[in-house]
Amino acid sequence: MRTEIVQLQPYAATIRLTGDVQARVRTELSFRVSGRVTERMVDVGSHVNAGDVLATIDPTEQQADLEGSKASVAAAEAQLRVATATFERQKSLMAKGFTTRVSYDQAQEGLRTAEGTLEAARAQLGTSTDVLTYTELRASASGIITARNIEVGQVAQSAQAAYTLAEDGARDAVFDLYESIFLGQPESDTIKLTLVSDPAVTAPGRVREISPTVDPKNATVRVKVAIQNAPGAMTLGSTVIGESRTRPVDKIVLPWSSLTAALNGPAVWVVDPGTNVVSLRDIAVESYETSSFIVGKGLAVGERVVTDGGKLLRPGQVVTFDGAKT
Repeated sequence: MRTEIVQLQPYAATIRLTGDVQARVRTELSFRVSGRVTERMVDVGSHVNAGDVLATIDPTEQQADLEGSKASVAAAEAQLRVATATFERQKSLMAKGFTTRVSYDQAQEGLRTAEGTLEAARAQLGTSTDVLTYTELRASASGIITARNIEVGQVAQSAQAAYTLAEDGARDAVFDLYESIFLGQPESDTIKLTLVSDPAVTAPGRVREISPTVDPKNATVRVKVAIQNAPGAMTLGSTVIGESRTRPVDKIVLPWSSLTAALNGPAVWVVDPGTNVVSLRDIAVESYETSSFIVGKGLAVGERVVTDGGKLLRPGQVVTFDGAKT
């Protein structure tokens, strides 16, 4: 029979959770105009560089608009030449007194109108030229394609997400945590990250972002941990384990062998200090560890509990142990 005096001892909980590596910046890429997809150059998993063409849509409509804009510019330039010649003639005649002020003003107004028309036509030409480039979907930055939502022949709408791009650069380890984890104060701001497929690959991390809302589906809070000096092996989608410890707090910690059960749940055998008689005491377990458990309530410091041999006891039995009074 082994017993133990209940004492407080420093206890620091170790928290280990599994998450995955994600890009810090993810961009939804989409066409800026609508049209039928004619070609798709990349697929999920492809690495692209900034400016690479990812897909194209049929440019027939945009090319027609561009040709119309060019024709409008040519017509506006011809009108401007005519209006300029008319104004110069009226200006010369006005200086010699061979025309009226009304005719001169009309020629000047015609020149200004022609200039404005040409300016508008050139602006429209610039817009049409830009719109034609919108028929090519280009990567906004270097990174890896993680999702694709278009197929050749499909009519893609403007602003419809065609690809998801995980940009190169900083990486985050993303975890979904239960709110109860936030009740403990962490011992350090640094979180140890370990690659599941190769435990030898580790990296430090710091909490970068905590979601302000709880996911209604699984009642968890999403936490993003910035990976510092991320090893090359921690690629996108890799599974990692995040490990952290809470600050030590004085708790009643007992070995597993002292735990038994009563009608109301967990219990331990308590030894009366005067008579050495044992009784079953209901307790509340705060948490279970690998080889011990934390008592939340039900025991007081200084009480003696049975830590081994409790299976052979019954209420009211007198027990003997090292140091017992006889």
